[in-house]
Amino acid sequence: MVDLLVIGGGAAGFFGAIRAAELRPDSSVVIIEKTGRVLDKVRISGGGRCNVTHACFDPRELSKNYPRGERELLGPFNRFMCGDMMGWLDERGVETSIEDDGRVFPAENTSAAIIRCFENEVHQKGVSIERNTGMRSLEKTDSGWVVHTDERPIPTKAILVATGSSSVVWKELRKLEIPIIEPVPSLFTFKIAHPLLRGLMGLAVQNAEISIIGSNLVEHGPTLITHWGLSGPAVLRLSAWGALQLADKNYDFSISVNWTMSTEETIRAWISDRRKEDTRKSPVNTPFPEVPKRLWERMCELSSLMNKNWSDVSKVQAEQLIQLLHACELPVKGKTTFKEEFVTAGGIDLKSVDFRTMESKQHSGLFFAGEVLNIDAITGGFNFQAAWTTSWIAAESWSTQH
Repeated sequence: MVDLLVIGGGAAGFFGAIRAAELRPDSSVVIIEKTGRVLDKVRISGGGRCNVTHACFDPRELSKNYPRGERELLGPFNRFMCGDMMGWLDERGVETSIEDDGRVFPAENTSAAIIRCFENEVHQKGVSIERNTGMRSLEKTDSGWVVHTDERPIPTKAILVATGSSSVVWKELRKLEIPIIEPVPSLFTFKIAHPLLRGLMGLAVQNAEISIIGSNLVEHGPTLITHWGLSGPAVLRLSAWGALQLADKNYDFSISVNWTMSTEETIRAWISDRRKEDTRKSPVNTPFPEVPKRLWERMCELSSLMNKNWSDVSKVQAEQLIQLLHACELPVKGKTTFKEEFVTAGGIDLKSVDFRTMESKQHSGLFFAGEVLNIDAITGGFNFQAAWTTSWIAAESWSTQH
């Protein structure tokens, strides 16, 4: 009989197991992981650097970064949040650094620092890890639970479900009458085939404003042109806030892009000045401030200005240029998700969880943490922080109840 069986060898599973074993060193804590690898998302997060949390130290402000989970996480964040996680790592010899945009990374600038820390902790605290051991079904018994795996049944007094987005686990939880919100993708990039973007892959705009036409969804920030369309923080944040609406549209919609963050009046005045003051200069050689040269050249090409001087620019052409800069309409036909860093909107209905304990309201001894819940965040380390916070609280609650 295991005291606490943790299902899932990812961020939430490891952190919850470590905290549980720390609080109850006399208890048996076991992690089962369906694959042969553990901490996969930690390893690849932030391009292999691991965006471990965000430098937001006010619980109310922090909770505003969660399209799903804002209200429920406010209480938990008052108990364990970003600064606590940074302190926890520091106590174990892992220094962190804060980047200009608030993202927090290990000072070593590699996810290996976090993985090494977690693996050392589970080893020192006697947590067992069983790889290639996937859950097949759950059974509630008089003495606790039995988790049936491919290899054998594992009896346990309590369970921490930290499996991330798992259709198998959600299916089993439904059998226990735990409501599941049907998952849809979050944090995805936009597929766009448009002459403006063709051949410009790799080009980054430092601060663009993007809005979903026909909605109130709008975000701004760094935007990256890729070979399939648009990506970058602004697009990913927009996809998170619009996850449900965009799924309803079957990912067929249009966006409006302001590539400069300038007002239409400012752009219009700038172009008017160029037509009056730079009459002999070529538009293609006098780009609008902060617009990348290659993107500006493409805008000039689409406005038929490649072989003209500013004095030759007609009102119609000037208007085309203004629209391309300020309100560039681009049709989106589909999405691209990163399978390794896949994030979903959906999962265990938050109404069925006691967020003071992270325990099921229907079944005692059944705890949840991380993305298996209907919680997701924008990019920037917020999804990891939700994993750390919920698993920390689950472990603390388990240690006092069982």
